Amino acid sequence: MAESTTISNTENLMKYMKLDQRGAVLAEYIWIDGTNGVRTKTKTLSKPVKDYKELPEWNFDGSSTGQAPSDNSDVYIRPVAIFPDPFRGGDNILVLTETWDADGTPNKYNYRHEAVRLMEANAKHEPWFGLEQEYTILGPDGWPYGWPKGGYPAPQGPYYCGVGTGKVFCRDIVEAHYKACLYAGIQISGINAEVMPSQWEFQVGPCEGIQLGDHLWVARYLLYRVAEEFGAKITIEPKPIKGDWNGTGLHTNVSTAAMRKDGGMKAIEDACKKLGERHKEHIDVYGEGNADRMTGEHETASMDKYSYAVADRGASIRIPRQCAQEGKGYFEDRRPASNACPYRITGIMMETMFGGMDGIDFSKAET
Repeated sequence: MAESTTISNTENLMKYMKLDQRGAVLAEYIWIDGTNGVRTKTKTLSKPVKDYKELPEWNFDGSSTGQAPSDNSDVYIRPVAIFPDPFRGGDNILVLTETWDADGTPNKYNYRHEAVRLMEANAKHEPWFGLEQEYTILGPDGWPYGWPKGGYPAPQGPYYCGVGTGKVFCRDIVEAHYKACLYAGIQISGINAEVMPSQWEFQVGPCEGIQLGDHLWVARYLLYRVAEEFGAKITIEPKPIKGDWNGTGLHTNVSTAAMRKDGGMKAIEDACKKLGERHKEHIDVYGEGNADRMTGEHETASMDKYSYAVADRGASIRIPRQCAQEGKGYFEDRRPASNACPYRITGIMMETMFGGMDGIDFSKAET
């Protein structure tokens, strides 16, 4: 790896990691902050837990995370899911939480709460989601790993799903993240090197309903945490390098019970038509900086035009050729940027396909 500012001595650390915790359990509470990032802090528990409902509510200083003013800074975190902790092992756990304000209402950046309501109201449709999270690995200087300092590598072509020195960079981070996700029980379904060097992708899903957002956010946390140990930075900016280089997306695969049945192509096409009617509303919640990525080039559609087609990676919505041949399956929304919130993506998807609910409008959510 390149020179890093990270101070790490694995041999010394392991002496302490092996110490007996004397029955105590460490719970790493994870929440999404006001900048679309993740924050965590650790609570000591007196015994192992098997269900998130056994865990206590906690709080943090929201004025330091962009989620509350300093004169009313307490924000509460309520556990919603637990996962085995791949860093500490044993009975230690990761705890995904929702953020709530002191008056008992969801924090304005708590997109999960409304997504859950929509998922539960439309559970009969059995929505499955699979998201493809692209990201770029940077060195401490903010430049992609493996790139010449202040310069550029050879043009795109040999890097996608590449093998060998000079074609892929930081595979150790990618493999470590993959194993950490599997240990934690994340529904990670694969990885691959992407078109731009030092750009990678992992896939989460298929998951039903709200589970997709939960698993993707914890997978993001694990990626940041693994990269931290290697002295690398992770960016999910949609266009980290300007010019003739691919951007990074969060392609969203969607299937419902009606789409998976024989003759499901009609349901797929009906959904595609509905998505076109709310193209702008979807774009508004599909990530910050997406205009730099969605130019109509580099395997993207133009942000200003909506289209759907079979096997066309330049369309807004791609219907896989195999699904078209079988007459059923799923579609892929290629518009979301890599930094989009999965709760907002899946929430507005449900809203568009099956109708909204009183008090919920994902197109008008806080940005």
